[in-house]
Amino acid sequence: MTLRPEDVRFDERGLVPAVVQDARTREVLTLAYMNGESLRRTLSEGETWFWSRSRSELWHKGATSGNTQRVVEVRLDCDSDALVVLVEPRGPACHTGAVSCFGSEEIKQGAARIGDVLEELHGVIERRRREMPEGSYTTYLFEKGLNKILKKVGEEAAETIIAAKDEDAGALKAETADLVYHLVVLMVERGLTLEALADELARRRGGGKSDE
Repeated sequence: MTLRPEDVRFDERGLVPAVVQDARTREVLTLAYMNGESLRRTLSEGETWFWSRSRSELWHKGATSGNTQRVVEVRLDCDSDALVVLVEPRGPACHTGAVSCFGSEEIKQGAARIGDVLEELHGVIERRRREMPEGSYTTYLFEKGLNKILKKVGEEAAETIIAAKDEDAGALKAETADLVYHLVVLMVERGLTLEALADELARRRGGGKSDE
C-alpha cells in the first residue's frame, strides 16, 4: 500500500470517515472513522483498526468476535478527506450479526443469508485446521484424517435421509445442518473453496451442465 497517513486531511477532531467495502462483491459493509494511529495500524498490520467516537479509544475490528477484516487496499478520495477500505471479511461486519450494517432490518435481526453463514463457517473451520485447538471436535476430525471425515459425511447423509422419510421437520433441519458442517470440513480438508463451489454451481445454472 502506498497511502501514507500524512496524505490524509483529517477533520478538526483528527478523524476521517472510512467506508469499508467487500473487495470481492463490492458490498458496503460499514462506515467507521479512523484517526492517524488507527490508519497507521491498518496499513502496517493489514487488518482494520478504527477510532471509537463513543468510547474515545482505538478498536481492532474482530479482536473479540474473531470477525476480522483483511485489508486488500485503502483508497483516498479526490479531496483527501475520505477513505474506502477494500477488505476480505472474516465474518459479519455488523455488531448485530449481519453481514453489512446497511442490510435490511430482517438481516440485522440475525436472519443472515445462507451464503454469508457458510463463508463464516468455512473460515472458522479453516482456522481450526491451522491452529488445531485442543478439545475441539473439528480438531479431532482433522487429526483422524480423511477417512474419518468421509465416514461422518456418510453417517450424516443417512441421518438426513431418515429424518426426511420420517417427515420430522425439526430433525431434518438439525441433521441437514450437521451434514453441511461435515461437508465444509471435507471441503477444507481437500482444499475446495466456497468460491470454486459457487463458480461450479453458477456454471451449471448457466447451462454448462444439465440440472441434476
